[in-house]
Amino acid sequence: MKSITIEKMARAFSLEVLEGGDFLHRTITQPRTHRPGLEFIGYFDYFPKKQVQILGKKEITYLHKLTDEERRHRIGNVVKYHPPCFIVTRGLEGLTYLRKFCKEESIPLLRTTEKTSEFVDKLNNYLKNKLAPEMAIHAVCMNVFGVGILLRGKSGIGKSETAHTLIGRSHRLIADDIVVLKKTGSQTILGTHNQTNKEFLALRSIGLLNVVRVYGRKAFQEETRIALDIELCPWEEDDLNNELELEPQYTEYLGVKIPHVKIHLHPGRDVAGLVEAACTNYYLMQQGYSAAEEFFDRIQSQLENED
Repeated sequence: MKSITIEKMARAFSLEVLEGGDFLHRTITQPRTHRPGLEFIGYFDYFPKKQVQILGKKEITYLHKLTDEERRHRIGNVVKYHPPCFIVTRGLEGLTYLRKFCKEESIPLLRTTEKTSEFVDKLNNYLKNKLAPEMAIHAVCMNVFGVGILLRGKSGIGKSETAHTLIGRSHRLIADDIVVLKKTGSQTILGTHNQTNKEFLALRSIGLLNVVRVYGRKAFQEETRIALDIELCPWEEDDLNNELELEPQYTEYLGVKIPHVKIHLHPGRDVAGLVEAACTNYYLMQQGYSAAEEFFDRIQSQLENED
């Protein structure tokens, strides 16, 4: 199971450490946060104790309205479950009992000046990205016309060269050679780089190119949602390469099916142009349009008119 330390999260959001500074090495494994509400009135049946606990104005105001004894009891009941950490938003103060129990139980207590809802959204997105299941594949990842694609094929078949041509046509590189895939939702796969290959494109006979230095910032993008899996294949004379309508094919990554397209290579073919066409066609199909259906409808209409 993937995890992230509280210290790394605290640095990412510039959080103030109020208590438990010696225990920031503790890890977070859950990609969502929780705001304890029912727990402060004694209901713990579904308490997600492994999640980061967020205390905003609503929770702190409620605790301040209690008597000292009630406040001590309610906070103590939540802290004894040892969640990874507590984070107080809006720079709220008056945290005497919370600080006391967190110190006694060695639980980090952190604080931010950000508004609760905005901070929760940011932190949930951050944790979801950092803790998402992932895998690495040999491919090139691009964003073409706003469509995230994987270019796959045997080594030396021309993936990086095709990517270079696409960059020259104002499309964006995500990663070359090694692509990291992250599952951030039940049907969502993000493609990104592995930090080492960030901004680099390797071209045989040329070497490494830093696409940002050569083509500018617009040539690179940090990540993209994968919509198409495009495989570059050698041309085979015996294959039927002129189908008017292909049966849908898919490649599965981390349990998510991604539409799969094969592009057969042949001297004189504009491979980058075919990749653009595949992306445009995918976009139109997502809008409910099928060129093949329209073509067959026209034929059917002509046949009916002849009758």
